[in-house]
Formats: sequence, C-alpha cells, structure tokens
Amino acid sequence: MAEQHTITLIVVDDHPVVRDGLRGMFESAPGFRVLGEAADGVAGVELALRLDPDVVLMDLRMPGGGGVAAIADLTRRRARSRVLVLTTYDTDSDTLPAIEAGATGYLLKDAPRDELFTAVRAAAEGRTVLSPAVASRLVSRVRTPAAPGGEQLSAREKDVLELVAKGTSNKEIAAELFISEATVKTHLTHIFAKLGAKDRAAAVATAYDRGILGVS
Repeated sequence: MAEQHTITLIVVDDHPVVRDGLRGMFESAPGFRVLGEAADGVAGVELALRLDPDVVLMDLRMPGGGGVAAIADLTRRRARSRVLVLTTYDTDSDTLPAIEAGATGYLLKDAPRDELFTAVRAAAEGRTVLSPAVASRLVSRVRTPAAPGGEQLSAREKDVLELVAKGTSNKEIAAELFISEATVKTHLTHIFAKLGAKDRAAAVATAYDRGILGVS
C-alpha cells in the first residue's frame, strides 16, 4: 500500500511550551512534518508565505499580532496553506471572526491528539473542521441570526446601513436617498433595535457578521 503524502505544517503560538509540545506530537507521528514555528501572527504570515506548508496551526490571541488578522492576511494574499485555529477560546467573539477571515477549521487546545491529527489531515484536504462546541455555537447562530425580536431589515433600512458602512454621514445619506435627516435617524433607530446594536459601528459589525452586508 502506497505511503500517504506527508503533510507539512507550521505552528503559530506565543507560548514556547505549546509550540514545543505540538512540534513533538506531530514529529512523533507518521505522515507529518513541522517546517517551522512563529510566536505571533505577523511572523506566522511571513513564515507561511516563505515555507508554503499544507496547514498552519494558528493560535488567536497573541501579543505582537493576533490570529484573526493573520488569517485575513493569508486569505488576502491567496496563500495555499489551510489555517486550522487551535485555541483555548470558543467564544463567539473569537470563533466567528476567525472563520469569516478564512480559517478552514477551529479546534480547542484540549482536543485529544487523534482528533487533532484527523483535523490537520482534513484541513490539508480543504475540509472544514470544527470542534463540537464551536460547531454547536455556529449552528445556533445561523438558526437564530437576529438578536432581539429577529426582524428582518427593510430594503430602505439596508440601503441606509450600506451607506453607514461606507462612513457616510446622516446628512450625506439623506441627500443620497432623497429623504430627510430626521427620516435617516428614524431608520437608524429601527436598525439598531433590530440588530441589537448600540451604535453605528456595532450595527455595521453585526450586519457583516450575519451576512446582511457583504453579500452580493
């Protein structure tokens, strides 16, 4: 039987003990080769672009350059490497941005080693890998996308929000849509209520998070 393709990877984590542990774990298992390590996201991007591994094991919260920004940078640069997030955090504020930025998978650091090996193999093939805790969060978020009330934005409210996302002022929105500034403010009040947002920035972020903005 032919030997499986050796999967190459790099480890990006700010804790030397974690990097050493992961390197040792993968180098002791057949079918894997660790090409290098980095201590922050910026160095991780440079290393991934230089070494072109099959998989990047990426921590999220690192001083000197976080994982989400690094994932987005690799996606923007069209890196071949698949990114598998490996972190201690499974909160929405970490999970969703990482996946939206282009991560192929998301595992927690307490995952059993066999699960980690399987996840890296799957990521190398471009398959999505999510730990059960993360998967249930995402499914729940998709099934109940709206927070308070769950009302959909009207077409006009979406028009207003798209202009807000471009940094347009209320006065400019009024001129663009041929409505009064008072009407713009009314639309914004409804948008904030429907999205459960407290201000313009939060409304835009929530809208991107739910796919209201940024989809064709």
